[in-house]
Amino acid sequence: MAEVGKIKGEASAGDLVLPFEHLRSNDIALVGGKNSSIGEMIGALGTKGIPVPPGFATTSHAYWQYVDSNEIRDKVAMLIAEWQSGKVTLVETGHAVRSLFLRGSWPADISTAIGRAYRELSGKVGIKDLSVAVRSSATAEDLPDASFAGQQESFLNITGFDALLNACRRCYASLFTDRAISYRQTKGFDHMSVALSIGVQHMVRSDASGSGVMFSIDTESGFDKVVLINAAWGLGENVVQGTVNPDEYQIFKPLLDDINLVPIIEKRRGDKSMKMVYGDENMPTRNIPTSKAERDAFVLDDQEILQLSRWACIIEKHYGYPMDMEWAKDGITDELFIVQARPETVHSRRDAGALKTYRVGKKGRLLTTGLSIGDAAVSGRLCIIETAKDIDNFIDGSILVAKVTDPDWVPLMKRAAAIVTDHGGRTSHAAIVSRELGLPAVVGTGNATYILHTGQDVTVSCAEGDNGFVYEGISNITTQTLDLTGLPLINTKIMINLSNPAAAYRWWRLPADGIGLARMEFVVTNAIQVHPMALVHFDRLKDVKAKEKIMRLTAGYNHKPDYFVDKLAHGFAALCATVYPKPAIIRMSDFKTNEYSGLIGGFEFEPKEENPMLGFRGASRYYSPLYKAGFALECRAIKRLREDMGFDNAIPMIPFCRTIGEAEKVLSTMADNGLKRGENGLQVYVMCEIPSNVILATEFSRYFDGFSIGSNDLTQLTLGVDRDSEELADLFNDQDAAVKWMVAQVISVARKRGCTIGICGQAPSDHPEFAKFLVNAGINSISVSPDSFASVKTFAAASERERLALITDE
Repeated sequence: MAEVGKIKGEASAGDLVLPFEHLRSNDIALVGGKNSSIGEMIGALGTKGIPVPPGFATTSHAYWQYVDSNEIRDKVAMLIAEWQSGKVTLVETGHAVRSLFLRGSWPADISTAIGRAYRELSGKVGIKDLSVAVRSSATAEDLPDASFAGQQESFLNITGFDALLNACRRCYASLFTDRAISYRQTKGFDHMSVALSIGVQHMVRSDASGSGVMFSIDTESGFDKVVLINAAWGLGENVVQGTVNPDEYQIFKPLLDDINLVPIIEKRRGDKSMKMVYGDENMPTRNIPTSKAERDAFVLDDQEILQLSRWACIIEKHYGYPMDMEWAKDGITDELFIVQARPETVHSRRDAGALKTYRVGKKGRLLTTGLSIGDAAVSGRLCIIETAKDIDNFIDGSILVAKVTDPDWVPLMKRAAAIVTDHGGRTSHAAIVSRELGLPAVVGTGNATYILHTGQDVTVSCAEGDNGFVYEGISNITTQTLDLTGLPLINTKIMINLSNPAAAYRWWRLPADGIGLARMEFVVTNAIQVHPMALVHFDRLKDVKAKEKIMRLTAGYNHKPDYFVDKLAHGFAALCATVYPKPAIIRMSDFKTNEYSGLIGGFEFEPKEENPMLGFRGASRYYSPLYKAGFALECRAIKRLREDMGFDNAIPMIPFCRTIGEAEKVLSTMADNGLKRGENGLQVYVMCEIPSNVILATEFSRYFDGFSIGSNDLTQLTLGVDRDSEELADLFNDQDAAVKWMVAQVISVARKRGCTIGICGQAPSDHPEFAKFLVNAGINSISVSPDSFASVKTFAAASERERLALITDE
């Protein structure tokens, strides 16, 4: 192949246009990253079931021939040099260069080659003047270290030869959009060494169905065991540009091979307020509002979600690194297609041996929330830019607030401290660029430009999981970098307490031995919000406002209790996935009556108690007629989690089990709801938090497979101290000799009985030195808050060494 940039007209027609199936991934210099990737998928992955619409690509030879036949090479170089020297602005330079391309005429051999390829493609599909997508593919594009996301233009629903040539000319011009020039300059690419290929691809009729973007990795945490899919109705540009809030699906990759499982971790419905459809000759595409039915429905069903996810895994395995893909569904044939694939460019380059965490202190009033992009936090002053014409008003270092961003905004985004948008999902332009720039962003708030104002001091936090928050005022932000490569190897298992599914993935790099405590109450309060009995007995609810709220929350569910089961199962799936196949111990609900009353519709189903801490809570509820139907929903969720979704690492744990008789009743009730201890590998643990659990530890071990010590309640009930009493705060001491005796005693019994025992209480997190006592007592596992993991593990390792030294000396 002749050197790129030096071919002036001697290339043959075969060198000017090539069918996709003739291309491979090493043809980037010839047809750019985007087109070479499409060719690779068609040629290498077609036999593995990856459907890609056919098409062809113009080559870099054609680009340079167009440049030189129109005598614009030297003019472009001169204009770029003037901009680089500061004589003219970027806007003036971009406009002048693009005008050179748009005024150019097509060399006869190039137009002939494009026409022939277009007719052959139309004949292959069987449609005269086929509708095609015309996309730019730069020869430095879609590399593992540079995404060039949205830098060049795409044109959809192009029909007819003349329209195709015009779209191709505009593609060439888009190599010199202001954003593309700025991006190449930042990345150090020589503007005159980058050529542009044009991909012409059969349009999938997603205007009559849906389309979107898919990643083979979690885009925020880099968690490599999930596929992330965004979906919206109509053509895919709205998802890519972030002009709609799409559906979001998360799928667990390790369980996809089992066709009997549905390992969909999350299904989040977006509002999808508009869709892009076919237009006419003057406007090939246009946006129209979606119907209420479309806004309330998911774009993809479960089987389609799983099919796309399996394709994502095949594509990722073939390329050998995480991938960013675009997909579309044909509304006429109901077929799914992969239309593009490129390397993921952020987490594939991140240092896997270090974990940097941010903590926001003294949070102000919550102003708005959306999806978090990245995991950082920043405080600063807002600057609202509502339209592109206001870009010059932006103040460097401010937090940019906009309805939506597009590629023209990239030079501005590079000057921002953080970004907040009204619209967009995790795969929108704002999200992709923010990740690459290393900026925290909160996208899809729905109301940021309405409720925030320029000059306002705020804190943008993306450090709290999937949801991003904008708080009023300047907060104290601290950071911590943990070197994961330096943590010691020890025999005692160090697990983590984790209850927020939205924050689960941020800790996946921790070398934890599992989740020692996942609190059901957190998922119920935040994801479900409704009292389970209010769903079971919805028709008898008297509270009209509660009924209205439940109707809104359960939209799309024909049977209201299914809402509880679905949300609970998906919430725990995210937690289980983080540590799979290591154990994830899920504590069944342990609300107190006053807390249950606070759930929507809960007031009508809860008794009033003088002392809820010692009242109707934990195991006593599960077999009671007052809650038995609610516990059945909890059991259904765990059964679905384990057997339908495949997370058999989930271990249910019973809290506040006072007597052996209660143990028998609870296990019987669980069995009645499909959770029989010992079947399908099901283990059941019990909390050790009441003195009776210690005194009768031998008897309890006959009914349960493991104990987990709850140090807060055990301390409270051993010392007779209300843990919430300010007057008795000095007496509440989880390292008191009496409490330690209780802990050591139950550990001893459990070890003798061959029963697993750990601790999930607050003591080791608050006092890492407590780990020494636990290790010496012979505990199997210590579960702590993630931010205490490193210090507790270090203490435990030192304790093990001391213990070994003592044994050796003896």
